Amino acid sequence: MRYAIQAEGLVKRYGETRALDGVDLVVPEGRLLGVLGPNGAGKTTAVRILATLLRADGGRATVGGFDVAREAHKVRTLIGLTGQYAAVDETLTGVENLVMIGRLLGLSRAAAKARAAELLSRFDLTGAGGRAAKTYSGGMRRRLDLAASLVGRPQVLFLDEPTTGLDPRSRTELWQVVRDLQADGVTVLLTTQYLQEADELADDIVVFDHGRVIAAGTSDELKATTGAQVLQVRPTREGHLTLVGEVIAEIVGDRPQLSGGEATVNIKDPAVVPAIVRRLDDLGVVAAELSLRKSSLDEVFLALTGHRAEEPAAAETAEKQEVSA
Repeated sequence: MRYAIQAEGLVKRYGETRALDGVDLVVPEGRLLGVLGPNGAGKTTAVRILATLLRADGGRATVGGFDVAREAHKVRTLIGLTGQYAAVDETLTGVENLVMIGRLLGLSRAAAKARAAELLSRFDLTGAGGRAAKTYSGGMRRRLDLAASLVGRPQVLFLDEPTTGLDPRSRTELWQVVRDLQADGVTVLLTTQYLQEADELADDIVVFDHGRVIAAGTSDELKATTGAQVLQVRPTREGHLTLVGEVIAEIVGDRPQLSGGEATVNIKDPAVVPAIVRRLDDLGVVAAELSLRKSSLDEVFLALTGHRAEEPAAAETAEKQEVSA
């Protein structure tokens, strides 16, 4: 198997804080790796090292077979990068932004204009191409930013939380763009705090926490690590919710979460479900809804780390200070 990205033992320190503490990553050619983790977990630091914008304090990494430290110029010819916030020049039009990047990459004026027109069409921005980027909506700016990262036809694309701040419709549109890129054979490393995003797009997932990879696998493999399924029971009468919780706690041995009019609990043995139904029936409690499903990635993340993906980590402040310095 050929790997587009390989990293071994990456370490990065910000003062006393280890933003990366021995990270290993591999991404086969043509696949999309989702990197999950809270703010400050080390995701952006890893991307900046792999994109040659930052030097690691330890370990090594290659992109496209080239060492990111010793052969950075060769790596840069292979990659594209879209960060957390749109990096386009807001005073320039969409066309001018893309043509400028094309010229910086060594394209002739004619070739740069042709590539700009091609990308604007691909990202449904042709009608807005003559307008200043500052007039674009958030979703349009993100699409233009992604188009800008593709001017040089990269083999490897780094997407660092590309849908941050987007509304659900714009996020879904960007997901389709990413799927199309992967269908074209582009290798993608996607960092995200949105667990649904990783579930939708990623072939493989790694979970970062406190600068380390704490879990890796496909979405289904990670969901299986909890060894549990999730039972949800919603009684017809909301006043019966506390009683439902007591029945579940008695039979399962674990007190469920009661919120939104339903009781939710992880169970390892599905055979307890009939027992819960019989007990509720004996008590005259009618369930409007009863479902048994696999754990979500959010629940997996909570089980692995003890907190949800949106909660910030201590390394975030140090990392932001380094980036802005």
